[in-house]
Amino acid sequence: MKIVVVGGTGLIGSKTVPILRQGGHEVVVASPKSGVNTITGEGLKECLAGAQVVIDLANSPSFEDKAVLEFFETSGRNLHAAEKAAGVGHHVALSIVGIDRSPDNGYFRAKVAQEKLIAASGIPYTIIRSTQFLEFLGGIADSCASGNVVRISPGLFQPIAADDVSAFVADVALAAPRNGIVEIAGPERAPFDEIIARYLKAVGDPREVVRDPEARYFGSLVDEQSLVPLGDARLGAVGLDEWLRRSKAAG
Repeated sequence: MKIVVVGGTGLIGSKTVPILRQGGHEVVVASPKSGVNTITGEGLKECLAGAQVVIDLANSPSFEDKAVLEFFETSGRNLHAAEKAAGVGHHVALSIVGIDRSPDNGYFRAKVAQEKLIAASGIPYTIIRSTQFLEFLGGIADSCASGNVVRISPGLFQPIAADDVSAFVADVALAAPRNGIVEIAGPERAPFDEIIARYLKAVGDPREVVRDPEARYFGSLVDEQSLVPLGDARLGAVGLDEWLRRSKAAG
């Protein structure tokens, strides 16, 4: 099977591509570096010729509200048009758990727009909504820090390892289209502030984590269930402690 991975050089793409190749599939990595640009449309026709599945893992280079919305809408329209012309039978996209529950987050609004374009495209599809990646815990702590204090919401959090995300993406890509949403999450659910505190302690970061119900998460107020699946979700195998152990071993 020919599978095109848009954004195949990123965190998830670089882990998904070898899984699919090990399964004997022809995998094409599509990125501006490889001459494929979903914003301009450059290289899309040639890249998608003969493809059965497209996995869209592309991300906006800017997180500014207007720019990120324009990115996902323009990229989506160009990609869907090229997929239709090529006869692609399954469009897979990676999205985020809870994006429809945080309307004050511009990035989430852009992902909602992306999902709507996918559903309206007429191409069989599966949207994978994932919780936040364990790999981004350090960046989250930094974004919520003021001096030596890190203010974090007590809302529930269920981060997932990138290795598990990639395995799920590959699995979904090889399955029949759901024409709907599949949610994935880490195996461990706990208050957001507790997970960040455990992470900082494990990596030797002395900053103090303060539980703050008013703390924002990339601009959004977070309630108890804003960031976790509300229904059935496929759970990864790697929890925080195991991920930390692996990270230390790799480092």
